[in-house]
Amino acid sequence: MTVIASAFNVIDSHTAGHPTRVVLSGVPRLEGETVREQRDYFRAHHDELRGGLLQEPRGHAAMVGLVPVPSKVADFGAFFISSYVYLDMCGHGTIGYAKTLAFTGQLTPEHGDSFTLETPAGIVTAYLAWGDDGELLSVRLRNVPCFWGDEGLSIPFGEYGDVKADLIYGGMWYALVDASSMGLDLDPNNVSDLLAVGARLKAEIKKVISGRPQYEGRPAPSVLFYREDSPASSTHFLVLERNKFDRSPCGTGTSARYMQLVSQGKLNKNDAYHAHNLFGVEFTARYSGGSNAGQKEEMVVEVEGKAFITSTATILFEKEEPLSLGFLCR
Repeated sequence: MTVIASAFNVIDSHTAGHPTRVVLSGVPRLEGETVREQRDYFRAHHDELRGGLLQEPRGHAAMVGLVPVPSKVADFGAFFISSYVYLDMCGHGTIGYAKTLAFTGQLTPEHGDSFTLETPAGIVTAYLAWGDDGELLSVRLRNVPCFWGDEGLSIPFGEYGDVKADLIYGGMWYALVDASSMGLDLDPNNVSDLLAVGARLKAEIKKVISGRPQYEGRPAPSVLFYREDSPASSTHFLVLERNKFDRSPCGTGTSARYMQLVSQGKLNKNDAYHAHNLFGVEFTARYSGGSNAGQKEEMVVEVEGKAFITSTATILFEKEEPLSLGFLCR
């Protein structure tokens, strides 16, 4: 007789190719007043679920999960988990969550055209475009404020010489690097080479910024390679780990890239920016506001994209299963 130790109901979607697994049931009760506190409690007491639900054999290196939790300050609350790290904010995941809420009937046109979501990074707003038949067509995310870390950071990088990167926070830290300046071709057939170079560069950036307080306590900046296709359009390739890249143009990374372009005078605040992944699927970014916080100028960016439901499932863990904690092969 098969003995099931635990079960988790999930809904999977993809946003421009990158997955979001929303965990609807099975997570133990989490303590904390805020979403961040509940996320931290999960990390301290139930981190084994992250590997079990997202890594192989039930997931893969690129899997991203979303855990809905109560919020006292927004319509919904959720935190983001990945196969490797915890994410303070995730743009593609928020769009995927909106699609999941619509799929399950928790959101309909009668509920309105927007909702607020408390994340560990802060409260974001999702604006919903409904079709005549009640289908959710697209989601426009008003992200947390973006701000600069370092402009023109110089990273000694072997055969590539000194590589220049702009470090900008868009909900997570990103190192924006012009792929053309390194002779890199952003093409699906070059993914393995791009991952190898990007992972090495990420490690070197981590060394260069070590000890700088603005980066402490957060995951190291991921490398967002971009290829400028026109003044208002680029192709993105985001290296997360040496065996993991963002299949989407990256929502929070697109926010950071938009701030870079506007700050450097390459785009006006009334211009839209079109970010594409390697397969030509687009996110559109627009200016949504700005303010001054101390000496750091902040910019609020909206990113629009589409998500698609791929499956509903019950993930099972049998008693005494040897690989219930999951595994990653690098």
